[in-house]
Amino acid sequence: MFTPGKTFKARPTTDMAKESLFNVLNNRIDFETIRALDLFGGTGSISYELASRGCTDVTCVELHLPHVQFIKQVIEKLGETHIRLVKSNVFVFAERIKEQFDFIFADPPYDHPKFAEVPDLIFNNNLLKEGGLFVLEHSSSHDFSKHPSFLELRKYGSVHFSLFQA
Repeated sequence: MFTPGKTFKARPTTDMAKESLFNVLNNRIDFETIRALDLFGGTGSISYELASRGCTDVTCVELHLPHVQFIKQVIEKLGETHIRLVKSNVFVFAERIKEQFDFIFADPPYDHPKFAEVPDLIFNNNLLKEGGLFVLEHSSSHDFSKHPSFLELRKYGSVHFSLFQA
């Protein structure tokens, strides 16, 4: 598809992990009827995947300007009209937005100092609709199984996805 170049700092979700995750999600989500939120957008690959599966309301939040510019270029090249790109710190965005989403995906940098706080950020700010699904991508160094909203863990190689439900 589109490659961001060698200077890009994001760690995109591997194609194998993304495909495996979306195979699981296909059985749980009707993408054509949901509002989706992609936090720590990186290359935007999750947002593009959601839009390609018929999601007409995707919000992608990314802070770093080179990443925002790359995502914007890809959106324009694809002619994609269903992705709203927001340049913001995810933690600030989550506290300010008054919307709720059916599906939230977050892929923070693995070394982010507030990584372990991301699930509480979602639930304390009431971002997920009742019955909605939140997926957090992480390494094996994190265990969210004790979180009150934790649903299950999916592992694909070194990539871990913790699923949470409101």
